[in-house]
Amino acid sequence: MTRYWIAVASAEHARRGKAGFMQVNHGKKTPLQRLRAGDGVAYYSPAETIGGKDRLQSFTTIGRVRDEELYQGEMGGEFTPWRRNVDYVDACSAPIGPLLGRLEFTRANRNWGYQMRLGLFEISEHDFHIIAGAMNADV
Repeated sequence: MTRYWIAVASAEHARRGKAGFMQVNHGKKTPLQRLRAGDGVAYYSPAETIGGKDRLQSFTTIGRVRDEELYQGEMGGEFTPWRRNVDYVDACSAPIGPLLGRLEFTRANRNWGYQMRLGLFEISEHDFHIIAGAMNADV
């Protein structure tokens, strides 16, 4: 069964992943173990840069998990974050503001941003397709 996810990272970090991978929660393994090949993933970026005050609040990349491989990436030094392979598609950034009333996870939920703190959470197929449409993405 295909599942759909929102991962949270700065736009700068999400775009680095367009090389074909994803990582979440500063490279933690456990959240990535929930994903399976074929699952849809959309990155939400609260800011352009990590810890930045440059509010973006947009979906920035979108794709599908390529396979079941879970591996550690080489970032230099002793930082080896856990990653999953993702096939990203061409897409434009889409601000979340205009979608708030249409997405199931935000509609009638004043505190919708709280779940973003999890770094990775599941959404409905409906929401994934709304996001993909807003990003002009063919997933």
